[in-house]
Amino acid sequence: MVDRPANTPLMRPLDSVPVKNGFRLRGCDMTRIETFTDAAFAFAITLLVVSIDAIPSNYDELAAAMLGAPAFALSFLLLMIFWHAHWTWSRRYGLEDNPTIILSCALVFVMLCYIYPLKFLFTGMLAWFTGGAIPADITLRGPAELHKIFAIYGVGYLALCLIVVLLNMHAYRQRAALRLNALEQYDTRAEIVMWLVQAGVGLLSVALALFTPPSAIGLPGWAYMLLAFLMPMLGVRSERRRLALFGPPAGSAGG
Repeated sequence: MVDRPANTPLMRPLDSVPVKNGFRLRGCDMTRIETFTDAAFAFAITLLVVSIDAIPSNYDELAAAMLGAPAFALSFLLLMIFWHAHWTWSRRYGLEDNPTIILSCALVFVMLCYIYPLKFLFTGMLAWFTGGAIPADITLRGPAELHKIFAIYGVGYLALCLIVVLLNMHAYRQRAALRLNALEQYDTRAEIVMWLVQAGVGLLSVALALFTPPSAIGLPGWAYMLLAFLMPMLGVRSERRRLALFGPPAGSAGG
């Protein structure tokens, strides 16, 4: 059974809840665990911003600080991908049971541990791509250390992806209590596959970081370029199969 109070969306008639792209949104009322997760992501973004030494006091310091904006933007974007995954999951299923709390707290914990490797890696990457035009106030003692950083980053990325997988697997196991119809079950399975593929790319990057020679500089990072091809292909394939099985979505709603 789903451990929810009687006034939650799960106990309401499903024909009264909003629908987005054919999926009935059972979690339009924010739960306490969702509020906590949102606050933790906001705190993580704050950590990215305040990781500079001090507030700029003149134009030169301001200009130097603004050169860090691209690394912040990339870090922010990646965090928002995981935040959006949790937000979408919460809207679709509205669960607030013990597995949801444990997995959401695990997501927050890994994400907070992930902040500084994320910013460190993106700062170094942009400095390398721009030939130093975007400076990086970091020091590496050779390619071997770079591979270690990629391994740390990859473990964090892999863990976050797997937590999203586990959240969706938990919802799928609750499909009877949630009264998921065939389309909603299909979308849940498709979401699991998409995040498993991303986890697999993270695992590949970790393996390359640990088992390829340091002379293969950047190879673990280039592994993530696979996502630029795999994710659109999977998305198109999943959407075509969805249309073939269920036709166009019956309804839509914001949120």
